[in-house]
Amino acid sequence: MESIGQPSFLRKIYFFFILQITLLIVLFAFFRGSKNLVQETDRSIESLLKPDDPLILILLWTFPGHLPFIKCPHHFDTNGCIFTTNRSLFSLADAVFIHHRDVYKSRNNLPQIKRPANQYWIWFDLESPTHSPNLTFMDKLFNLTMSYRADSDIFIPYGWLEKHDGSQNFSIPVKTKLVAWAVSNWKPHYRRVQYYEELKKHIHIDRYGRNQMSLPRGKHTEILSTYKFYLAFENSIHEDYITEKLWDKALISGTVPVVMGPPRENYERFIPPDSFIHVDDFSTAQKLAAYLMELDKDDKRYQQYFKWRSRYRPVVSISWMVLYCQALKEAPSYRAISSIAKWYK
Repeated sequence: MESIGQPSFLRKIYFFFILQITLLIVLFAFFRGSKNLVQETDRSIESLLKPDDPLILILLWTFPGHLPFIKCPHHFDTNGCIFTTNRSLFSLADAVFIHHRDVYKSRNNLPQIKRPANQYWIWFDLESPTHSPNLTFMDKLFNLTMSYRADSDIFIPYGWLEKHDGSQNFSIPVKTKLVAWAVSNWKPHYRRVQYYEELKKHIHIDRYGRNQMSLPRGKHTEILSTYKFYLAFENSIHEDYITEKLWDKALISGTVPVVMGPPRENYERFIPPDSFIHVDDFSTAQKLAAYLMELDKDDKRYQQYFKWRSRYRPVVSISWMVLYCQALKEAPSYRAISSIAKWYK
């Protein structure tokens, strides 16, 4: 499908990755005889790597729990990949997936075994540079990057828009409330907190999160859809750092996002200009509040923020395993990234 911004809450994306793999395991239970999906527990890895069926072995260096051998379906990837968490297979792995948040505290968390020639190391992070410490640990170790940044080798956006054929009619959810904000990481010195403190002087805002109104897991779409506006305020300002606050909390919920993050031009790389309101478009929080209250009284103007839905729909799910396979298949013969820190600033 044609898309905008396609080639996140970090935990949600990370656990969705886990669910993707779990789904493959479930599918195997139903299609035990299929050659497209293989779960190996008894046979050795060597028996899977047949000369007539070349496969790429990817080791997930950090992963919550044990993962048996899982083979990526061939209809997704003609080259074929096998994923495992078994570190004893390090020397056989064609690529090693390393999640920054799991290893950044010490170099000892990185592989200590002698690295095979031409083995790819994939650096993965969905946090912003502000919340990604010790990046210099990664100097001259990695060959591919995997992040929310559009210039990553493996681009993993928190969401994107897919074009549809117009047969899917979108109805604006019934609105009974005005502005909502869900926040768990409350830091008084953050710009978003300071802006909220000023904004709430001029307009009522329902705040969800720790020590505030409850937003039960699995019900946030239902609850947030009743609001006309959602404050999609990022915890730090970086290029392309546009997370689930926009995609999941606002767009999937069918509310209009009021964003604080990178400049408007950066947002417009991924979503239409008439799909959101940017705080930087207003010289003061008071003027933003006045604009939101104007829209609240003018249904026609408010509904203009949903016109794009006649052409596109938001998507927040993706199969990470397919991206791994595709990226490795297209990767250069060898490349070392001299400094993750300089690139990811």
